[in-house]
Amino acid sequence: MNKGDLINSVADAAGISKAQAGNAIDAVFNGIEKALKGGDKASFIGFGTFSTSHKPAREGRNPSTGKTIKIAAKTSVKFKAGKSLTDSVN
Repeated sequence: MNKGDLINSVADAAGISKAQAGNAIDAVFNGIEKALKGGDKASFIGFGTFSTSHKPAREGRNPSTGKTIKIAAKTSVKFKAGKSLTDSVN
């Protein structure tokens, strides 16, 4: 499923236009993104939790040349599925 499929599904389920469904989905995604940028978690009971993890800068090695390289620090996004979602998929 991609974003367009999700918009169509929400529009059909809620009985609203695709434009309204697109705006609602964009608002949800923007809200999650804003929470993660602020250092918070976005938890949805039964569905799952979005969180961030900071990875510090480190040194790595280029496997083909053996030279040491610097790997920049970054923040990555993690998702942990909730029990209801996991159970429904299995």
